[in-house]
Parts: sequence; structure tokens; C-alpha cells
Amino acid sequence: MTHLKVGDKAPSFIGIDQNGESIDLSQLAGKKVVLYFYPKDSTPGCTAQACDLRDNHQMLLSKGYIVLGVSADSQKSHQKFIEKHNLPFPLIADTEKEIIKAFGVWGPKKFMGKTFDGIHRTTFIIDEQGVIEEIIDKVKTKEHTNQIVK
Repeated sequence: MTHLKVGDKAPSFIGIDQNGESIDLSQLAGKKVVLYFYPKDSTPGCTAQACDLRDNHQMLLSKGYIVLGVSADSQKSHQKFIEKHNLPFPLIADTEKEIIKAFGVWGPKKFMGKTFDGIHRTTFIIDEQGVIEEIIDKVKTKEHTNQIVK
């Protein structure tokens, strides 16, 4: 799905999180970033994935990772999702799908025999220089952290 590949420079972006704060990928240089794209707040798979990352957040931080989630949901939806599940990391509200499209994770999906456009659940591991180190496109929602820190 994504046109990006390992070794590519991650597309730069400035996103707005659940609190209206700007998150600028270029300002995270020198840190490893887990940038995960997910379809929708409060759905079973997305909740399982977010909770797995929440439960392992301290370990990810100890290994130098910053976790950022991105979906097309609104800031308000993200706030509710974070509060309900005590998520310790920011969620970017990409309602215009600019970041989603820049990373190539928007496109046709099939569900229950119907085809529609949506977000393909994909995680990008970005190194300290802003280069894509790994792309996880077959995300196991309940064991996602294990896929990140093999």
C-alpha cells in the first residue's frame, strides 16, 4: 500500500494532537519515533493496539522511542479515547488526511464484501535522523509492542 520504503526519509509534517498542540516531526530529530496509523478511535482493534502500546509505554520510552498515533478522527474523539483508556501518548487528529496520504496509508479496503477507502493500519519506525527504519504493515493489535522491539 505505502509507496515509502525502509531507508526513505520520513515525510515531514506538523500535526495537531488531542489538546490542539502542534507536533512537528522535524523537532523530534535525535529520537526514535513509533508513528502508528490506525483506522478509528474506540473500535475493538484500535483499542487493543492502543492499550498494548499503553501497557508497554514505559519500556518503549526506556528504549528511546516516542509513540505517536494518527487517525482521521477529531481532537475531541481523540481526547475521549485517551481519557477512557488512559493513553500516555499523543494522538494526531489528521482530519484532512494530509499526513495519512503523505505516508501512503490511505486507500481501498475490503470489509464484509464491500470496498471503501480508509486508513490501512501501518506503523513506521523512524530513526534519530528521520529515516524510516521499519514499516509494519501486518499489525498484530494485541502484540504490537513485540513487533516494534523484536
